[in-house]
Amino acid sequence: MNNFTLPNALSGSRLLLAPATYMAITTVHWRVAAILMVIAIITDALDGYLARKHDLSSPLGGLLDHGSDAVFVAVTLAALAGAGFVPWLLPILVIAAFIQYMLDSKALAGSPLRASSLGRYNGIAYFVLAAVPTVQSGLGLTILPENLFQIVGWVLVATTIASMIDRAIVLLRTRQR
Repeated sequence: MNNFTLPNALSGSRLLLAPATYMAITTVHWRVAAILMVIAIITDALDGYLARKHDLSSPLGGLLDHGSDAVFVAVTLAALAGAGFVPWLLPILVIAAFIQYMLDSKALAGSPLRASSLGRYNGIAYFVLAAVPTVQSGLGLTILPENLFQIVGWVLVATTIASMIDRAIVLLRTRQR
């Protein structure tokens, strides 16, 4: 299968959007950051849809998609942590959880990624937590108070740790069989 596909290009684009979004947030160019965030969300929605529609899904495409998501979200959350929106521990845990997810799934050996329910919900929540303060600031609105993002961030720290522990327990149990 040809790995140079439109869905893979869309996934890979988030790797380019990550440092640009980081710079936009850290230099307080919130409108630019919000636009970049919307582009990242659109590419994330389109890559999987196009891969399924045109039968272009592959383990490599799944790894690229999820890896790009993890990098984009972790880098954006790191910038938001620097701006005081989320706890610093969260972007570190996002990367650690993705690495565990990738290794546990044996994705580097070509196996498809195996997501847990909690991990899947955490992944969605990371994107939402990165998007809402970024877009809210880009629009110059204060719909949700900044301290709410810190609270949600700490909840995600707890659920990420729980997900990582659960994944480790499942792995140990399957190895003992």
